[in-house]
Amino acid sequence: MLRVVPSFDRIGEENAFAVLARASALAAQGRDIVNLGIGQPDFATPAHIVEAGIKALRDGHHGYTPAIGIPPLREAVARDLHRRHGVEVSPDAVMIVPGGKVTMFMAILMFGEPGAEILYPDPGFPIYRSMIAFTGATPVPVPIREANGFAFSAEETLSLITERTRLLIVNSPANPTGGVTPKAEIDALVQGLAAHPGVAVLSDEIYGSMTYDGEAHVSLLAYPEIRDRLIALDGASKTYAMTGWRLGWSVWPKPLYDAARKLAVNSFSCVNAATQWGGVAALDGPQDCVTAMVAAFDQRRSLIVDGLNGLPNVSCITPKGAFYAFPNIARTGWKAKALATALLDEAGVAAIGGPDFGVYGEGYLRLSYANSAENIARALERMNRFLSDHAPG
Repeated sequence: MLRVVPSFDRIGEENAFAVLARASALAAQGRDIVNLGIGQPDFATPAHIVEAGIKALRDGHHGYTPAIGIPPLREAVARDLHRRHGVEVSPDAVMIVPGGKVTMFMAILMFGEPGAEILYPDPGFPIYRSMIAFTGATPVPVPIREANGFAFSAEETLSLITERTRLLIVNSPANPTGGVTPKAEIDALVQGLAAHPGVAVLSDEIYGSMTYDGEAHVSLLAYPEIRDRLIALDGASKTYAMTGWRLGWSVWPKPLYDAARKLAVNSFSCVNAATQWGGVAALDGPQDCVTAMVAAFDQRRSLIVDGLNGLPNVSCITPKGAFYAFPNIARTGWKAKALATALLDEAGVAAIGGPDFGVYGEGYLRLSYANSAENIARALERMNRFLSDHAPG
């Protein structure tokens, strides 16, 4: 009987893909399913990016590239970070990777081992905890509370750091909650980290271009006092509707860059060439496509929040970023995962139960509004009918 090492028993899942598979299977059986589960923009990749990828193939970019990414793309990332955040980043600190998860994987592998502690947001992206557990490190959840507008609390985060803490993961704008942490809170976190110089920071900023109501995304790259221990994660999947292209990038402090390069060489070798040239076009080309997509998400945000607050026994605060709503369903009498399953099987609406994002996710659902206004309206109507027919008591 084949046996893999025990650490594989600790690997978790990203249940959004399991829900996607279940929704697809039901649709294949003829069911009409509205999928608000998967975090994928319903827009096509902008045409100028597609054309750049096609041109790269026609121009003969068919071979290996440097493991760290082609220089024009690393330079484009540095320019983009300066344009959006006003920060100076050397292209030599940038690494091109196949999607956002790879940076998480690398950072957690570098610092995770038995006896170490890694702090991560809860509710948060499920791969954080999954990979921490895989390394044998102790996952320490940082509560992300509705009472704080789903922003993290610097005071509470700092209070969880011990002599065993090796890495702190932060995420703003946040998945699954849509929370955006304000600058004052980030200032306090950075100030407090001065007392913990041995703690590295992974800042997941993949939704940094998606904020609303005048809310500004504050990049941790803007804090020079932690740049020597900061890993910043970003990518093209959400901002440019390029989920299937698999294009991410990260900024690494000099002491860690070569370790990340070695992991790249030992795992994926390089990101495919055509995708990288598409990334150059995305970052250096016109940004009106991003503005238009974010404006559409903003309209859908209003639609979904108003609709959720009109459902029986449901309340939903307004998310400030990303494209997720995280309604509170505690008063419905349902456990979150059971409700998500029933909504899919009985109402034809795919959503994700809050506990798939952590122990503090009970009592909530995640719904993506990266879908059309028409589909969101249909989903809300079905949810209203279902919850009315299954009222508590």
